[in-house]
Amino acid sequence: METAQDIAAIDETPLVGAMSVVMPDDVAAVPYYFARDHGLLVEGASDGAVSLAMREGADPLGLLEVRRVLGRPLATRKVSAGEFEKLLAQVYAQDGAAQVVGDMGIAGDGLDPLALGLPTAEDLLDSADDAPAIRLINGLIAESLRQGVSDIHIEPYETALVVRMRVDGVLTEKLRMPPHVAPVLVSRIKVMARLDIAERRMPQDGRISLSLGGKLVDVRVSTLPNRAGERVVMRLLDKENAGIELVQLGLDAQAEDALRRALAEPNGIVLVTGPTGSGKTTTLYAALRGLNDGARNILTVEDPVEYAVDGVGQTQVNAKVGLTFAAGLRAILRQDPDVVMVGEIRDRETAEIAVQASLTGHLVLSTVHTNDAAGAITRMRDMGVEPFLLASTLRAVIAQRLVRRLCSHCREERVLDAGMAEVLGMKAGRVVHTAKGCPECGQTGYAGRIGVFEAIRIDDTIRQMIHDNADENAIARHAFADSPTLAKAVRRMVKDGRTSPEEAARIMRRDGA
Repeated sequence: METAQDIAAIDETPLVGAMSVVMPDDVAAVPYYFARDHGLLVEGASDGAVSLAMREGADPLGLLEVRRVLGRPLATRKVSAGEFEKLLAQVYAQDGAAQVVGDMGIAGDGLDPLALGLPTAEDLLDSADDAPAIRLINGLIAESLRQGVSDIHIEPYETALVVRMRVDGVLTEKLRMPPHVAPVLVSRIKVMARLDIAERRMPQDGRISLSLGGKLVDVRVSTLPNRAGERVVMRLLDKENAGIELVQLGLDAQAEDALRRALAEPNGIVLVTGPTGSGKTTTLYAALRGLNDGARNILTVEDPVEYAVDGVGQTQVNAKVGLTFAAGLRAILRQDPDVVMVGEIRDRETAEIAVQASLTGHLVLSTVHTNDAAGAITRMRDMGVEPFLLASTLRAVIAQRLVRRLCSHCREERVLDAGMAEVLGMKAGRVVHTAKGCPECGQTGYAGRIGVFEAIRIDDTIRQMIHDNADENAIARHAFADSPTLAKAVRRMVKDGRTSPEEAARIMRRDGA
């Protein structure tokens, strides 16, 4: 009979080749809670043996149970506690999310059985009927994390309650339920987000903090009164995104150099511009991470605070008590900051305070909603900032978009037709890649998104042009004489086969500029 010592003495060199792939059945056989508590994680498997990651200090007795359940020889390798936690989150919160979802009661049958188990509206006050709603909400969030969903939309209509999910910027319907379950589901979400369930006439905002498979996730909840009930949107904020660094953003060499040079300045304004959902906040957090060396006092005022960052003082806007961007910015300037981040410059008052803060020795990071980098300069002037002040304080402007990345497993070649070639400013007949769809990408043809950037570094010439009230086109002509615009950057991605012509056309002007 094998002892724990016999099992622990198995070859600790990880197997390679066929062992490099995690087998879902083997992961499912070892529940998440067992792997977490005993420090044992299935890494790979073949017909012959199973490879395990074993946390330092783990009890070898747990190997006996794993060996009994799997019924195959084991090969272990010891890993540090930190590495084990990363592996645990990776396997169970992503690749092995089916097991976590299964623990919530939806296993391989999807969300439909849970939807059918919801009580009617009349049963809302019966606490015993909360369980199906809780299981469905947990299932929705777990399924969303597995699929990389950014937003969950719960939309009540007179004939149905529709659940849609946004993946890579595109909304897709995932579930359709009878309309009478809407009050049950919405009320349960409001309880989880600590909102007033009795208030159904006013919009409300809240937050739910979750831990799923060792992965910390914040869910931002927004409710809005609708004709057929209350509409709810839940935004999933993966806390790992707060740890992203500049080098991981995908900036081209010139844009990254412009941004790093601007961040190295002791004072001034750095603006990031683009539409909602273009990744501006992620870029700002990456910049803050690079500046957060412990020697600087970094303060932010945001609406809302999306990610908590250690070492950074973060303040959330609260219009109900008069804490606007301008009021918050004015207050944090009395907190002896070195670096200030303002979530968005929306009005003249905020813009003027940001300029004054940069003039008094602070580095100010913020966002503006414009279509391109040059447009941010004219927008600041339109808000009432004096050109001579803007010229002396602005250091760099970054414009960005997100486009969907083609799935590497199923992308296919096609010849670019004349109509699309005209939109993209490319030659017709060129071979490009387009989306097809396969099981790896959920039949969408795309897997993830990539950033497209353009950057204006404020040199002496542009500074003088801003001072002289030069128009947007003149500034852009000089700024992009030797660096790519958004159009050129995304055109290069099409040529490299990283995205499709259709995705590129979304962010390009028809004049090809």
